[in-house]
Amino acid sequence: MAAARKMTREEEFLKKQELFRRNAFLIIKEMVDMASKKERPAHPSELVDEVLHSIFFLGEINTPKYSPQSILDDPDMLNRLKGSYPRPFDFFSSQLPKRSPFSCVLDMVVNLNGQQSEDEIKKRLQEVILLLKKDGGTAMVSSTMCVSQPDMTPNSVRYYGVSMSTSGPVPGQIVLAASCLSKWDSYVADAVMTYYSKEKKKQKKSYFDGTIKLPKQVRCQAFSLSDGTPMAPCRSCGNLFGLITSAIREWPYGNCAEPESLSNLLKKEREVRERVQQPSDTCTDANRKKAVEDVKKLLKEYLRMLHFQWDNNFYTPQGN
Repeated sequence: MAAARKMTREEEFLKKQELFRRNAFLIIKEMVDMASKKERPAHPSELVDEVLHSIFFLGEINTPKYSPQSILDDPDMLNRLKGSYPRPFDFFSSQLPKRSPFSCVLDMVVNLNGQQSEDEIKKRLQEVILLLKKDGGTAMVSSTMCVSQPDMTPNSVRYYGVSMSTSGPVPGQIVLAASCLSKWDSYVADAVMTYYSKEKKKQKKSYFDGTIKLPKQVRCQAFSLSDGTPMAPCRSCGNLFGLITSAIREWPYGNCAEPESLSNLLKKEREVRERVQQPSDTCTDANRKKAVEDVKKLLKEYLRMLHFQWDNNFYTPQGN
């Protein structure tokens, strides 16, 4: 009986890992297809380049490892992509992605549909997720989308984000640190770094509190990508960004869709950014520098655990 249970566990593990490879291939195929559409989005080749690197990196740190060749088991597709996008093949084993794969899918969908088409964007993302979740696949699947606007007027610009989409807690922590250090607006990064630690029960750093208070008129609305229903902010996002919520549960800090969405907003909306508050006395340049060093130190520890040789660079995608 014990042997049978063990075999079942092993079979479940192997099935789960095969779903990683399958989802990796499906995301790449979807991105290539969207990039080739007649109404070509802005910078489509950069987004394909970036998603290839992000997925290959996650394959490299997965257990078991998945090489680009094993993910792209169609020889024609492999050779075509290697010819058009050589850099992801060269740097997936030495440089870190700045964000997780589904964020690239989101950008491609937003660019194709236009930022005002909120319902169409949501619907298209749900279609991709249904494909990825078939047979119980969860690898690289975002569960939520967030839309942020500088104010509540219908015609103000919409900025989108999705929740962290990796495979397993340690890869998630690695990409989260990379986003803080290389991608997100500094206000968002400060807030998330405040809670970034190895401890399961996340608490603020004793020496640095970079949490922020957004201007009251900002819209920040999350949605479930399984059924499209609006979601109230979790306690973590309430603590990070001052979002009003009655939620008690704290999800892992920075993993929700709100950080990416708000980061995209604050990068573009200067007037909104100027009204953001960082109320804590501990939010100083010296303390921020220490927080960054502590995040880097923990990031390197996670990478050593997974035997990844980092060259200290974050991958910068390029078009072809």
